[in-house]
Amino acid sequence: MVDDEFYLKLALKEAWKYQCLTYPNPAVGAVVVDKNGQILSISAHKKQGEPHAELNAVKEAYLFLRDDKTLKNLKNPSQIHNYLLKNHNNLFKQCKIYVTLEPCNHFGSTPPCSVLISSLGFSEVIIGSTEVNNEAKGGIQRFKEHNIQVKTGVLKDECDTLLYPFKKWKKERFVFFKIATNLNGSYDGGIISCETSRKFVHTLRDKIDLLVIGGNTVRVDRPVLDSRMINGKAPDVLIYSKEKNFDKTIPLFDVKNRNVYISNNLDIIKKYNFIMIEGTNSMLQATKDIVDWYAFFIAPFLKPGKNLNTNTSLKLLWQDTKDNDLLLWLSKI
Repeated sequence: MVDDEFYLKLALKEAWKYQCLTYPNPAVGAVVVDKNGQILSISAHKKQGEPHAELNAVKEAYLFLRDDKTLKNLKNPSQIHNYLLKNHNNLFKQCKIYVTLEPCNHFGSTPPCSVLISSLGFSEVIIGSTEVNNEAKGGIQRFKEHNIQVKTGVLKDECDTLLYPFKKWKKERFVFFKIATNLNGSYDGGIISCETSRKFVHTLRDKIDLLVIGGNTVRVDRPVLDSRMINGKAPDVLIYSKEKNFDKTIPLFDVKNRNVYISNNLDIIKKYNFIMIEGTNSMLQATKDIVDWYAFFIAPFLKPGKNLNTNTSLKLLWQDTKDNDLLLWLSKI
C-alpha cells in the first residue's frame, strides 16, 4: 500500500546507509514526491558540513524535473540553498516532502532547511521524529506560519531509533561494538569481510573518537587500526589489558596524531563521545554493560574456527547489505 509510511520507509532506508557516518550530526533521510505521488528523489545527509537530507532531496528532485548543469555542479550547501531559492520557478508548489527528522530552523554549517522548504512552497511536510536539539527547533512552527500542512509522528518509533546514536553522543557518549563473522559464527582464519564492508568499517573509524580493543588481539594481529582504505584519520586507541608491556613496533603505536592508552579498566571512555569497540568473546563480555549497539558483519560462507559463545539477547534494529555481506545493527533487549 502506497501511503505516508511507504515513503517514509524509503527515507529511513536511505538514512540507515549513513548511520554513524554523519557524526556529530544525526542520520536523516528525505523523500520528495509530486502531486500524483511520483517519487522525485530519495536522499540523506551523508557527512557533517555537507548538505542536509532535505537539501539533497530537493536538489535531486529539481534535477529530475529540469536539466540544470549549474545546479548539478554545486556542492556547497549555501550555494545550493541560494540557487534553489532563486531558480525554483514554483516547481514544488504541489509537492510533498517526507523527512525522518523535523527540518532544522537555524543557521549552522548549512542554512536552515525549514526556510528552503517553506520558501519553495511545498504543500505538505511529513515528519517522523520531532527535533530534540533546542538550537535547531522551530521548523514545524515555521511551516504552519506559511500555511504548509504538517503531519508528525509517522513511523515515530523507527525514526527515533535511527536518531538514537545522535541523542546519546549529544548527551554523553554512544558506544557500539563491531564484529565480523562467517555464517557459523567463526571469527578467526584471516580476512572475513568483503572489501566493501572493510571500507565501511574504515569510514566508521574515521568518524569515531576512540577505538577500544583487547590486548591479546593487539599482540596476535599486530594491527594498524587506522582508516587507510579511505584515506581517513586514525582514532585514539584504548588497549584493554591487564598486562601493560607491548611490542612498540606493532603498527598501531606508530600512527601520528593519535593517543594510545593501555589500561586494565575502561574509565578513559568517559572522556570521549563516540566509541567503537572491536573484539570477540572476552571483549563482548567485558563491555556488555557499556555497549549501546552492536554492528555485526556476517560473511556468506561456512568455515570452522573459533566461534562466538557469549550469552546475550539482542534486538534487530536494522539490516543492510555490503555487497555479499550482511550488516546487522542490534541493541540489547
